[in-house]
Amino acid sequence: MLKNSIWRQYNGENSFRELLAKYCRLNEIDLIEEDKTLYNALKAKLTKKELKLFAMDSAGMSDEAIKTEFLFNDEELQKAKHKLYKKLKQDKVRLSFKANNDNTQGYDN
Repeated sequence: MLKNSIWRQYNGENSFRELLAKYCRLNEIDLIEEDKTLYNALKAKLTKKELKLFAMDSAGMSDEAIKTEFLFNDEELQKAKHKLYKKLKQDKVRLSFKANNDNTQGYDN
């Protein structure tokens, strides 16, 4: 599951659940239960570049490696990180990761 995802390219485990809870200021228990569905919600709310930055930064990669990957200078990297983590704190983004969100509920009919 999620073996070929951007997240798994940089992280050995699907640890994005804990990090989302931390940055979105939500309890893990409130997040969408299924990892694949939660990851798809994350992909829908972030650009590919933001998702890759989140994965790389969360994996503990050095700022130098991240700057090389994205061709950023110091200031651009700090701005990109600030924008990413600010975006994760916005209600319209973070609430899309909650389990009781109408968009994540299936229909039995």
